[in-house]
Amino acid sequence: MAERDLVTKEKMDFSGIFDFGGLYSFAHRWFKNEGYDGVTEESYSEKVSGNSRDVFIEWKITKQISDYFKIEHKVRFEITGLTDVEVEIDGKKKKMNKGKVVVEIKSALVKDPDSKWESSPTNKFLRDVYNKYIIPGRVEDVRGKVQGDAIAFKEEVKAYLELIGKR
Repeated sequence: MAERDLVTKEKMDFSGIFDFGGLYSFAHRWFKNEGYDGVTEESYSEKVSGNSRDVFIEWKITKQISDYFKIEHKVRFEITGLTDVEVEIDGKKKKMNKGKVVVEIKSALVKDPDSKWESSPTNKFLRDVYNKYIIPGRVEDVRGKVQGDAIAFKEEVKAYLELIGKR
């Protein structure tokens, strides 16, 4: 069985005017530009109450680093009180959204994602020796990359929302 180590958990909040479709596309494109294998939408739910709605989206994003390492992010978007508004940007009216956005990202380092080292007790022992004595520096480097990507994603989304909200 693959070893999954939670590396970091990041969260950001935003309230104001933003473009929901633009946020969705921006976040998806960010992971693609960073070389991730793809974004899998694990769940999407929408609850309508009056003229506002609450949207909950969960993504799973992975990136194979090597045969032994894989990065895994789970991103949860929680948008509450989402309403359509019309704003004026550079003298032109544009449809935008207003609401509260919470983005949470949980990032993990997965070792031996294909369970290649699980075939026998000897291989399991060798995997433990490999982890403990041969590659601890490499593990720390990859953990740093996982954490760096999670923080960078959070900061980029935050900057995107603040930029769009100030227009």
